[in-house]
Amino acid sequence: MSTQTMPTDAVRWYGCPACRELTYGKRFDRSLRVCPGCGAHSRLTARRRIAQLLDEGSVIDLDDVTVVEDPLGFADSRPYPERMAQARADTGEREAVTCVTGTLRGHPVVAAVMDFRFMGGSLGVGVGEHLVRAARVSLRTRAPFLLVTASGGARMQEGAFSLMQMVKTSQALAELDEAGVLTISVITDPTYGGVAASFATLPDVIFAEPGARIGFAGPRVIQQTIRQALPDGFQTAEFMLERGFVDAVVPRAALRPALGCLLAVRLGAAPAAPPPAQRARGARGARLVRDPGELPARDAWEVVGLARHQRRPTTVDYIRQLLDDFQELRGDRVSGDCPAIVGGTGRLDGRPVMVIGHQKGRGTADRIAHNFGMASPAGYRKAGRLMRLAAKLRLPIVTLVDTPGAHPGVEAEERGQAWAIAENIRLMSGLPVPIVSAVVGEGGSGGALALAVADRVLAFAGAVYSVISPEGCAAILWKDRELAPLAASTLRLDARDLLRQGIVDAVVPEPDGGAHEDPVAAGELLRGALTATLDELADMAPADLVRHRRARFGAFGVEERGAHD
Repeated sequence: MSTQTMPTDAVRWYGCPACRELTYGKRFDRSLRVCPGCGAHSRLTARRRIAQLLDEGSVIDLDDVTVVEDPLGFADSRPYPERMAQARADTGEREAVTCVTGTLRGHPVVAAVMDFRFMGGSLGVGVGEHLVRAARVSLRTRAPFLLVTASGGARMQEGAFSLMQMVKTSQALAELDEAGVLTISVITDPTYGGVAASFATLPDVIFAEPGARIGFAGPRVIQQTIRQALPDGFQTAEFMLERGFVDAVVPRAALRPALGCLLAVRLGAAPAAPPPAQRARGARGARLVRDPGELPARDAWEVVGLARHQRRPTTVDYIRQLLDDFQELRGDRVSGDCPAIVGGTGRLDGRPVMVIGHQKGRGTADRIAHNFGMASPAGYRKAGRLMRLAAKLRLPIVTLVDTPGAHPGVEAEERGQAWAIAENIRLMSGLPVPIVSAVVGEGGSGGALALAVADRVLAFAGAVYSVISPEGCAAILWKDRELAPLAASTLRLDARDLLRQGIVDAVVPEPDGGAHEDPVAAGELLRGALTATLDELADMAPADLVRHRRARFGAFGVEERGAHD
């Protein structure tokens, strides 16, 4: 094994192929080889990439592997062994991937970094074996596995042997999934073919550099096959982000900090429960009302107005105030990314958590952009993906509920709105990690419930939670939407009634006049409530969490609960 340092292959002047701007070589290197004029990201060698991402002095190469290098005896204009020898001479690397151990901002990682210069970063038996060996090191040490991809696809000179590496590497990722080890992919330009259709797109978290092209078939092949013009930005990282296939498009200068945020929440390790003394202090500091008699009687329609107040803090407001090292994760990996639901990892008073919530937005334009917090099927599938990731990594889940309901549109129905909600309800019922839900504004129907199947359900004093909106109830039952205030009272949807019914386990007080009058104070009240409630659940075994959660929801509406235990 050997340590590696930053290569010294700087040029005196760099001419950007995208904008034609000339940049002095040293400035170009200081910019991490990103054009200062247009932001185009040039390709990096594997060694330069490793030096950029990992801590200086921490990098150790993994041992080389031995494989059958020319399984077909292939030759085109030159024998394949000659092409391999030339690639090794040109790059100074043994293969198209370099595998190392090291640290990133002090956190151990195993990294496999591809180099497009080596035969187009193609996937052959050597690349496959290097990746599998690196994954085994990650499995043994439980260090997160970081992949940086750049490839034209499978290596044609190895025929079906190359194709089999797609299975081999995918199996290695599956073993890390089963073991609860975090996997991260950084997709760079280009990532195509067999690499894109295997290990590049399987990790838990997928970042991509701006403008990186990602896909199975290249655009030229697609155009020649279907004889159609391709949409603008086709297969770029930004195109794929919009369609839910990557978590974030991250400029090169921000990659190391973004990866550091993920690693800082100590993913892949069970969070330690706070000591009893600290837990007791947290419980004393939290203001949680568990007795309905302690809450004043309020006009239900007035509470509805309070819950919907346009200046009421949103999920994003609470995330910014309460979480350290928050890293938003996006996309359902199927059809899109819904802006009405946001989520990601972070630390709540030092505790690693996965936070997911409805996002209404603030102001008219922002609310329209977030669809007023009414999620599409992609939003619920994104939430489900993040919950499964939390279960894999043994992270507690916090959900913040604030929605009039699921999006009631033709496209939502075409994409399976009912199926997406039902799947989340089933999923949350069986997740082996603590779940705490807080209704921070509106809790509307199944659209709210899809994030609220929890061990503990909290509600702000100014929140509401109901099977239908008062307006909808009045229109259906009384044929008159003007009777919404009567419907609100009849539905018993305010926090006091919800606590009396057992729908919520505790109520979080609000500042005088409502959360919108003092958002910072409201956030601190929520912080105390969430921390104390997570402390209550910290010592429960996974099987007990699931059993009690199912019993909690199974008991609603049963008068003599003991007879059904």
